Formats: sequence, structure tokens, C-alpha cells
Amino acid sequence: MKYFLILFPALLFAQPTQDPFAHTFSIVARDSVTGDLGVAVQSHWFSVGSVVAWAEAGVGAVATQSFVNVSFGTRGLELLKQGLNASEAVEKLISEDEGRDYRQLAIVDVNGNVGTYTGAKCVNHAGSAMGKGFSTQANMMLSHRVWGDMARGFEQSKNEPFAERLMAALRGAQASGGDIRGQQSAAILIVKGKKSDKPWADKVLDLRVEDHPNAIAEMERLLTVHRAYEMMNAGDLAIEKGDMDEAVKLYGGAMQSFPENIEMKYWTAVSLANGGKLQEALPLFKFVFDRDRNWVEMSHRIRINKLLNVSDADFTEIIGD
Repeated sequence: MKYFLILFPALLFAQPTQDPFAHTFSIVARDSVTGDLGVAVQSHWFSVGSVVAWAEAGVGAVATQSFVNVSFGTRGLELLKQGLNASEAVEKLISEDEGRDYRQLAIVDVNGNVGTYTGAKCVNHAGSAMGKGFSTQANMMLSHRVWGDMARGFEQSKNEPFAERLMAALRGAQASGGDIRGQQSAAILIVKGKKSDKPWADKVLDLRVEDHPNAIAEMERLLTVHRAYEMMNAGDLAIEKGDMDEAVKLYGGAMQSFPENIEMKYWTAVSLANGGKLQEALPLFKFVFDRDRNWVEMSHRIRINKLLNVSDADFTEIIGD
């Protein structure tokens, strides 16, 4: 095996060349309410989610970091499927790894069991904190308080949705100083606690910030957008079912949470018009059309298949012709 020297301030050591860096902080957790399984991570390294965060519905979640053994992700999940619990899986993976002193690993299984490991040569400050159904872990941190404050952020947000709780853990880490090098990328991955026969529906959330100087704030923004589009999707379903009152409620909720998004305003206007509330819809249509005339063409198209179901006179008033 070939080695090269990696130089950090006040630190010089040999390390296998095939291991990517992900000096970072992360949390693995099981939601006690839904049973969902998740991992969230932030690092001053590009695309941290692609190497650190792993999860499979009905199985567990893995965070593999420091000098990352990427195989721990898939292998850890496979060991859980073979019947090992989280702690046993961590122990087996670490015992077989020649680079164990540089590794940091955490696993949560479908039953909420947690296993964690921090190698003796992980860059300070490095450590982990375990709680009921979760573990926080960090290395190369500005402060030794980071992983404990992550745990407190998760525990103290117990009345919030699972994704927001993972986000609270990341905020707690950053508030204590976070990665000594600063921020760059982040990820949140959540899967269902029970595997279904529809694998496309088993992934609850998969958000990544690949390269951003304020990665945590950007992740929070994306989570807000995600929640808004959840309401948009539900509004689409309500339109399919002909429930215009419910569509107005859902589209309106999305619009309020993401007011600068003109598409949300547009579909709110459509649902209002379909529900016979043309005068409420007209200012929204005008707002959208003034900013992008392509939505006028869209209105012609969706009228053909009756997604916009209004009279000729009302349609003329809508498009302003």
C-alpha cells in the first residue's frame, strides 16, 4: 500500500492515498415518532454527503468520516441486514480496518440501537455523544463542545419534525464553533423505518449543499423550500381530485412560506379561479404574467386539459387579451 504525507498545522503523519477526507460533524438518528432513519452532516470539504451519509429504509443509517473508509457505508448497512445490531456492525468494521486509528464511524439501526467509534489519531477536537436512538460525532472541530451541543440541539427540538431536529443538531454544532476550517458542504438523508415494496417512496428526504460558504444556512433554506413543495405536491393531488378548496389552502400555504416563487403564486391563482374566486385570482395572475410571459402560454395549454377550468370570458380577463 502506498502512503503520502499530509501536512496540517502542527500535524504530520502518513495516510493511505485512497481514503478521501471528510473532517466533519454529523448525526445519525432514528425518529422515535415515525421510525424514520436519518443522517445529517456538514464539513469544510466539497460534496460531503456523497461520501459520509448512507441510509436504507428498514435497515439503518451510517456516517463514515475523518479519513473516510467509504465502504463502511454499504458494508455497514449490509451487516445490519445480516442481523448485527449497530454496535456490533461498528465493532466488526473497525476491527477489520488497518486504518482504524484515523476513522470515525457511527451507525443507528432500525431498532434505535447506536454504535460509534472515534480513532485515536482523529484530528482534535474529536469525539462523540450518544443518546436514545442517536449519536453525534465530530473531528477537527474548533471546540470540544461541538458534539455535545449537537446532541442537545437534537434532544431539545423533540417537538419538531425529524428533519428539523437533524437541522437543529447541525446548528448546535456550528454555534459551538463547528469545523475549525469553516463551512462548505452539508447533507440530510432520511429514509423510512419500514421498507415497502415501493422503493421510490422509501426515501423521505435527500438534500445536499455541495459548495457554499454558509452551508448550514443554505441547508435550512432548502429545507424550507422542500416543505413548500410538499404542500405544492399535495395541492396538485387535490386538483386531480377536484377539491379546489383544499388546493387553494395547500398552494396558499406554500406561497406564504416561499413568497418569491412565482410558480407557487401561479398555481394558487389557478386553484382560486377554478373555485370561482376569480377576483382573488386576478392579482396573482397579473403578478406572475408581469414577470414572465411564458405563464400566459402555460395558461392556454392547461386550459385545454381543463386544469384551468374557467369560462371564455373569465379566461380573457385572466390573460388580459
